[in-house]
Amino acid sequence: MNKRTDSSGIWPAPQPVRHPAVLAVTCLALATVVAAMASLNLALPDIARETHAKQSELSWIIDAYSLVFASLLLLAGTLGDRYGRRKALLSGLGLFAAVSLAATFTSDATTLIVLRAVLGAAAAFVMPATLSTITSTFPREQRARAVSIWTAVAGGSAVLGLLASGAVLETWSWRSVFWLNVLLAGLALIGTFVWVPESAQPGRHPIDTVGAVLTVVGLGILVYSIIEAPNNGWGSARTLGGIAAGFVVLAGFVLWELRRPHPLLDPRLFRRPHLSAGALSVTLQFFAFYGFIFVMMQYLQLVRRDSALMAAVSVLPMAAVMIPTTRLSPRLTARFGERGSWSLGLVAIAVGLMVLARLDADSGYGLVLAGLLPLGLGMGMAMTPATASITNALPRARQNVGSALNDLSRELGGAVGIAVLGSVLDAVYRSHLDVTGLPSSVAQAARSSLAAAAAVGSPELTEQARDAFTTGMHLAFMTGAAAVAVSAIAVFVLLRRARPGSGNADQTPP
Repeated sequence: MNKRTDSSGIWPAPQPVRHPAVLAVTCLALATVVAAMASLNLALPDIARETHAKQSELSWIIDAYSLVFASLLLLAGTLGDRYGRRKALLSGLGLFAAVSLAATFTSDATTLIVLRAVLGAAAAFVMPATLSTITSTFPREQRARAVSIWTAVAGGSAVLGLLASGAVLETWSWRSVFWLNVLLAGLALIGTFVWVPESAQPGRHPIDTVGAVLTVVGLGILVYSIIEAPNNGWGSARTLGGIAAGFVVLAGFVLWELRRPHPLLDPRLFRRPHLSAGALSVTLQFFAFYGFIFVMMQYLQLVRRDSALMAAVSVLPMAAVMIPTTRLSPRLTARFGERGSWSLGLVAIAVGLMVLARLDADSGYGLVLAGLLPLGLGMGMAMTPATASITNALPRARQNVGSALNDLSRELGGAVGIAVLGSVLDAVYRSHLDVTGLPSSVAQAARSSLAAAAAVGSPELTEQARDAFTTGMHLAFMTGAAAVAVSAIAVFVLLRRARPGSGNADQTPP
């Protein structure tokens, strides 16, 4: 193994990829942890029926993974870069496979939430190691192409994971989704052991554990308050106090980082317009995307009454547009300019969500398709320039920071998106469902989730619950569209104000 160091101190020195297997294995590891975030959405109706989970518990089953994932990314990325990215991949994938195996033996919603949280911790070691391995291996002139492959896998894996899960759910129970995790993680683990070389960013500075704790606590309080808001009331002191407390802790994190000589994440980095635009764009893209997946999978199965496989197949047109567009994105940016193509992609996402917000219980698939196509096109156009903008804004010696920030933006956006859109859906569903005159046990079950209402109620109650669900879905999708539209405006303004060359780390002070 080549152990030369370059002037930045990175070990080993970046070289062109000699073995495509390295890129393939890191992308498989990435696909494993990304697919796990989305694939369980297809199993939510079965999980609700078997575990009697409420709508808020269903949100936690999905979001526990994303929340811990996002909270630990900076710390895990720092540990991986310091002690070895290959070690991070091996340990993360090993834990991921073991915990997924344990989840196949549970039938309790609370236990499932805890196991999903541990899976998120394992994924936090895997994801930043994949991108930082790629960006520290490829020279700058090849990095955009490598990052476009990474972003294509990152974007497409969620939908392809849904398809694979839908296929196994046709024959087996929801536990088969975790068996799929075991298989993918096992293959990536073997591939990492055989082909991926070790690389690291040695350092003697102490690791910022206080900053890591503040991140976990602040995000945990914030997301918990949002998810539980329909139960406690959006205007209750508990909800508002919890959201305020979460922001106070996160503000404390910023102040702490500003005082640290070697922070976990230096807030001053956001003075770089390209980095700020990239982080904001990635956050709000995945706020909308993962919130959309969480809501849409329930709509397709519980309202349209599609099978798990049919629900997964129904969203394939989005991936069919998104993946090739992601690969073409560097060419589109070079030809039409970064600001225009990037902002247009974000506008297309917002348009797709606005179209999907028109769905009701009787809508045909044509309306679904009309929303999926601009959504996939926009994701493909916006993901690559956003990710490249983050990594290119930093010098090679700080690529670990760039990859961790990109991953944090993605997973934080996903976690908050599921929490916010799921909470909006839950609140509207409860307020529009009339359970007057029903036995208390039936009323309580019907209000907990649409799956429970369909299981315990009469055809009339089920029909009313479906209408209440689509009403909530309308507001949820419009919320996602508004968030992405705001990011489109912000990106356009930030890039317009950026100095020429400010997106190039070689011309920007570190």
